[in-house]
Amino acid sequence: MKVYNTLTRRLDDLNCDGAASTRIYLCGVTVYDNSHVGHARTIVVFDILRRYLLSKNCPVEFIQNFTDVDDKIINRAIQEGVTVEEVASRYIQNYFKDFNSLNVLVADRYPRATEHIREMIQLISALMKKGYAYLSPNGIYFRVRSFSGYGKLSKKSIEDLDVGARIEIDQSKEDPLDFALWKFYSDPPVWDSPWGMGRPGWHIECSAMALKYFESPFEIHGGGYDLVFPHHENEIAQSESFSGKQFAKIWIHSGMVTVNSEKMSKSLGNIVTIQDALSRWGPNSIRIYSVSVHYSKPLDYSEKLLNESKHKWRQIETCACELRFAIGNKGYLTEVEQLSDQTMKAFESAMEDNLNTSLAFTAFLKLVTELNRYAAEEKLTADMSKIAGVVFNNIMNVLG
Repeated sequence: MKVYNTLTRRLDDLNCDGAASTRIYLCGVTVYDNSHVGHARTIVVFDILRRYLLSKNCPVEFIQNFTDVDDKIINRAIQEGVTVEEVASRYIQNYFKDFNSLNVLVADRYPRATEHIREMIQLISALMKKGYAYLSPNGIYFRVRSFSGYGKLSKKSIEDLDVGARIEIDQSKEDPLDFALWKFYSDPPVWDSPWGMGRPGWHIECSAMALKYFESPFEIHGGGYDLVFPHHENEIAQSESFSGKQFAKIWIHSGMVTVNSEKMSKSLGNIVTIQDALSRWGPNSIRIYSVSVHYSKPLDYSEKLLNESKHKWRQIETCACELRFAIGNKGYLTEVEQLSDQTMKAFESAMEDNLNTSLAFTAFLKLVTELNRYAAEEKLTADMSKIAGVVFNNIMNVLG
């Protein structure tokens, strides 16, 4: 299987032959509000990648974190007069409700940032000892220029970053480009550290959690395209400075869900929550919508696309029912065998070619359409159903 690697800017082999497992770390949500359709698209894409690898007898170890310490969570807690833990736990609970409804496989681990403060402090301490990080009046910062590979994921040069960094200068930093590993705070939530009370920076959280559970280099690090810079770039810098080894081999990023060509985001106020989408369209329509264009491309949220997805799901439901209740024998066995074989080959070919789910789904829908035609003409027999049903079920298990 070949997948596009943001790091190398090419299609790289994802080969699990002989590997104990394919390890995938997916950056999860910041739990200060309910998840939206943009989150659904990313998580469904990686769910299908995982399902496909499992269908090829490739063991997968899947980790998805929760960011449960963040200024947005703290602000929500203050507004509501509750604790940060109450806010985070509520939206984590809602997350599981949403994604269980979307039939997303449960991850092997869901590490929470607040449960890994010790690992973050250890990582920061090691970076300081190696000269990659330093103490300032406001906290601990990473020396960006100390890592020679900085910019290799986003392809941003230090020179280009210099220009933007001069816009807002923090005098407590050695260099405007440096980013926070630990910030000093007195108001809760805070944790004790060798340098003083405070909270971790966003980027160090994922590095600490990924490195705790996966020995580097692990196979896949994923997330939405908006995380390429600065989050994933900074993860690479601090993780590789710490270990001296490559952090992750392949970086996969899904395109954003847009509304009128703008990214769907809480900050822009244009979100559609998964709960709202589920109540209107249903889970299977949302899964079909999520893979209706290539995972790496932007996907616009539109009623037209979702109505089309709903119609396609009805076709699939009809087909499943017809396959289940088909009777009789001596049908068009040769034709159905050929059609089923061609469908499976086309489906796998599309999936092997950079997880082209839209093309794979098109191949599947052709099978569904033909089977529904046989049924409408009262030509679908039980023996035809037995042959086609194997391919139908195998593909449905991948699509979820």
